[in-house]
Amino acid sequence: MAHTLQEIDAVIAQGPFHPTWSELATNTVPAWWAHAKFGIFSHWGVFTVPEFGSEWYSRNMYIQGSAPFKHHVATYGPQDKFGYKDFIPLFTAKEFDADKWLDLIQGSGAQYYMPVAEHHDGFQLYKSTLSRYNSVEMGPHRDVIGELRQATLARGLHFTLSNHRAEHWFFMSHGREFPSDIHGDLKCGDFYWPAMPEPKDHFDTRSQPYPTQEYLEDWLLRNCELVDNYQPELVYFDWWIQHEAFKPYLLKFAAYYYDRAAEWGKQVSICYKNQAMAWGSGIKEMERGGFNTAQPFHWQTDTAIARNSWSYTTTLDYKEAPEILCTLIDTVSNNGNLLLNFGPKADGSIADKDRQILTAIGAWLKANGAGIYGSFPWEKSAEGPTQAASGAFSDSKAQVYTPEDFRFTSKDGAIYAYQLAPGERTEAVVKTFAAMPAGHEDEGYNGIIKHVEQLGVGDVPFTRDEAGLHIAGQTVADGVPRGFKIISE
Repeated sequence: MAHTLQEIDAVIAQGPFHPTWSELATNTVPAWWAHAKFGIFSHWGVFTVPEFGSEWYSRNMYIQGSAPFKHHVATYGPQDKFGYKDFIPLFTAKEFDADKWLDLIQGSGAQYYMPVAEHHDGFQLYKSTLSRYNSVEMGPHRDVIGELRQATLARGLHFTLSNHRAEHWFFMSHGREFPSDIHGDLKCGDFYWPAMPEPKDHFDTRSQPYPTQEYLEDWLLRNCELVDNYQPELVYFDWWIQHEAFKPYLLKFAAYYYDRAAEWGKQVSICYKNQAMAWGSGIKEMERGGFNTAQPFHWQTDTAIARNSWSYTTTLDYKEAPEILCTLIDTVSNNGNLLLNFGPKADGSIADKDRQILTAIGAWLKANGAGIYGSFPWEKSAEGPTQAASGAFSDSKAQVYTPEDFRFTSKDGAIYAYQLAPGERTEAVVKTFAAMPAGHEDEGYNGIIKHVEQLGVGDVPFTRDEAGLHIAGQTVADGVPRGFKIISE
């Protein structure tokens, strides 16, 4: 295990990966991940204690005039009397039970789990030698990440991690603008350190003040500590690692992580946003959105079961299970994975609505997952009048589909057709498989369809004419999508 920068350099020197993009780009996407298709993300920490606004409460409570600022003063008092750090003793996690979390996650049909180990607020949910502001020495006095890892592996799921430390460079800075507890000469290891001025443009890759060597080295050490102690099979970074200052340290981290994985005999990768890493050196990540056509590469979308927050609050705007399932199907048909976030309550319990949604997804996947898990895009990914929005942050509104909207996947020689919004219809008409008139057979699908199975039901009758493949299916409850397995020769 590397405790110092010199030890990190020593591991990298042994290879097989070195800190160059050309070498890192030879690391292949993990086969297990490409087959998994569905994972669960969770945001939980000190920021959940007020259960107000969002997971950015630690920043926003110091922005004068904002709703979180007003809520904080009215509920807890002025920020110089009760600051963000004063939530730590309240973060006792008395109801936290890693096994109960993982029972729900496994029941959702997810194949991998990714808790946030450290968010922008700077509080670590794991044992650390780099700061005493962690869940073992404070708050719950438990190694939250360690417990979650053990419960994940015990269920045969893949354990992955997310680290959002990069943004801490500026995240607490607004507390310096008025009387608060964020003042004075902050040192490395202090909870609020460094609280530097926030960039006007978060996507300015050369924004000032430029992160210092001390900060960047601390970032590298924290991430290598996570890798050594918990051996995650993916590491996910939020957007700010794209800043120019991080590049040498990101290269070192990637080389160190991939070298350590080679020692473990594991396939791993790094999830990144925008153009933070060279193409092929990690997994392209699309936050709250994705690609609406099939891509020649594997990618991932991360989104939440609520539109307005990644962590639990009392005012969540929840999505419903059918919408999330349509997102999953559309994503998989376009060669992507869905990483779905939920947020436990401050005490570690899970809200009834979150439990209901995840359970419904799991029940659907149990019946319909054959064309999801281990599948690949077919020669055609979609049919119908409705195309999902494209790009990051494009899922702010629910996409309304029709009974004519289908998405296709393939596996083991079969084609899977998912009808996104069947409603109360029994018959499904898939135009892609229409019988072509004589002399035009080569213009459409000319395979000989032997039988059609409705997933979760069994073989169902079908006919085929120039209008399409007519499937006499069974209705499904609650407006959820339904899937068909089409076998031809």
